[in-house]
Amino acid sequence: MALLGTGKYSQGSILGSVNPDLASERQTASFSVEKLTAWLDGGAECTQIRRAVVDAIESDPIFSRENQYFQSQNERYEAAVRKAVHLQKKMHEMGWTEDGPEYKHIYRAVSGDVALLLHRVFMRSILVLGSDKQNAKWIPLATQYQLVGSYAQTELGHGTYLQGLETTAVFDTTTQEFILNTPKVSAMKWWPGDMGRSATHTMVFAQLYIHGKCYGVHPFIVQIRSLQDHSLCPGIIAGDIGPKMSFEHADNGFLMLQNVRVPRENMLNKFCEVQPDGTYTRRGSQQINYLTMTTVRISLISDEVLVPLMKACTIAIRYSVVRRQSKLKPGEEEAKILDYQTQQEKLLPQLAAAYAFHSINDYLQKLLEKGCSEIQEKNLDMLPELHALSSGFKAIITQYSTSAVEICLRACGGHGYSLLSGLPSLYTKIMASCIYEGENTILLLQTARFLIKCFMAARAGQPVPPSVTYLAAEKLGKCPARNKLDFLRPDIYTEAYQHTAIRLISSTAAKLQDLMQSGVKKHDAWNQCTVQLVQAAKAHCHYITVKNFTETVEKLEPKAGIQKIMKHLCDLFALHGIFSNAGVFLHDGYLSGAQMDMVTASYLDLLPVIRKDAVPLVDAFDFTDKSLNSALGSYDGQVYQRLYEWAQKSPTNKQISPAYERYLKPLLHNTLSKL
Repeated sequence: MALLGTGKYSQGSILGSVNPDLASERQTASFSVEKLTAWLDGGAECTQIRRAVVDAIESDPIFSRENQYFQSQNERYEAAVRKAVHLQKKMHEMGWTEDGPEYKHIYRAVSGDVALLLHRVFMRSILVLGSDKQNAKWIPLATQYQLVGSYAQTELGHGTYLQGLETTAVFDTTTQEFILNTPKVSAMKWWPGDMGRSATHTMVFAQLYIHGKCYGVHPFIVQIRSLQDHSLCPGIIAGDIGPKMSFEHADNGFLMLQNVRVPRENMLNKFCEVQPDGTYTRRGSQQINYLTMTTVRISLISDEVLVPLMKACTIAIRYSVVRRQSKLKPGEEEAKILDYQTQQEKLLPQLAAAYAFHSINDYLQKLLEKGCSEIQEKNLDMLPELHALSSGFKAIITQYSTSAVEICLRACGGHGYSLLSGLPSLYTKIMASCIYEGENTILLLQTARFLIKCFMAARAGQPVPPSVTYLAAEKLGKCPARNKLDFLRPDIYTEAYQHTAIRLISSTAAKLQDLMQSGVKKHDAWNQCTVQLVQAAKAHCHYITVKNFTETVEKLEPKAGIQKIMKHLCDLFALHGIFSNAGVFLHDGYLSGAQMDMVTASYLDLLPVIRKDAVPLVDAFDFTDKSLNSALGSYDGQVYQRLYEWAQKSPTNKQISPAYERYLKPLLHNTLSKL
């Protein structure tokens, strides 16, 4: 029904024909792959725009990733800067603008290995936290790349905990300047992207002091390199922090400030201002400083997490129908490894998660758009909910997806360990997302703080934000399911998730109250509950994900077979969560042991159903071979030929090893003389 051709965009093989084992999978799709792709993109027109962007980028040799796996750190960095600079020219040439429909597809098209990404965060900070006057001055300069911006928040000694930052900015009333300093080694800015070698300016977050009084963390625009020769400015010590587990192309940097003076106008002042006489005025909440990070956390889900997860699923599933291993039945040929239940159970839940997280990402993007428009009108009512959701979902999606990519890698056996598979670089890249823009445990605790507060308010009959209205619901005593088919009903499994979230939040709130009533100080009581608070925050986010996925599926039109396959994926995602966390659902008897057996039966029954559509489901992600950059995951499935061809490109196969002349030759010749 949905066999793709081998035309330009459907990635006709560079080696010739499509592997018959892969081709046969596409002939039996139960849905229209093209229509599912359009749904993922937000409509057929959006798919057309995205493909046009991809074609324009991939047909330009500057953006080539060929031989990337054989490049040094310096070569990767230089290529990333070259791409970033060329991209500006390309955008102008193609007529793409930052507010145009093409812009959001560019990052995916260049596949991430591009420099100057923090320039966008620098600009976004000014747009959100800067006054109209500051926007008028700095945004045109940044847009035209008359400067290169970075974002210096994280320090050697502090990351997620903004209030603990140690960099200082002291206001000098006589000169109308702020004097910025790094008072100790732990206050050194460490990790900011693009700061090691590229940035000319950076957004420094520092503790503001006026007449000896501290007013908390504020953002300051600081020039760190000359616009003439790129040398460091007076009082600036900066450089690259050295090799990392991934992101070889990125110049993550360090920064020390020694009596660096910036004019009073360089403190972003949309929500607070220092008057010439040192008077400090605040408009709105100090929490507004969290908005930039909230925006970044939501955007990284789609750019840095969803895309690698979808790519890993594509590579592992395509490889699993090409790779044959052992015999399922005596006398038959070796079986495709995806025909084994254990391989299905490894990979198909990860595929379901990719679709579930795509759905929750749409939900978060819409919420962010609504929140930002309200904040522009200086209404900050949505900020606590937005901060809690962005923190919680950044944590659970990055954590889950990192594990999922690792599962995909290991499911490909030895070949998955090869860089040429594309999987190790996806894994090391996605793993970093668990750490940057907020360490996950801390973020989950921030979500938990919001949940406890809302739970107490809901139980007192007070209004709470939309995402937590369920906390006012009465808990059902027992799950009403009577057979395994009942667990394919969204209302049954959604209520199970809701029940678990309420139970974990309410029991943790009760423990907190009990500890404080027994005389334990509030902060000590909180610390004694943090493991359960993290569990509660995860349960809340898991419930919202399942609920959102079921609502998304219900809104789909039944035609083209898309709603049916999405329902299967939704069921699998939900039941996998119950199957994998059985203790949480069995704990208070909401589910019985017999019902857990029903869950297991329905869960395992879904695997062969989804397995039939596994290849079409990853084809719908619509990655080109150049984007995947994987010898295992190419559209044509010619795995072994491609591995051999790519291995031959290694520089080590094109030169005589210096180690032979220096070490092996003397060793071997010495041995020969004895012989």
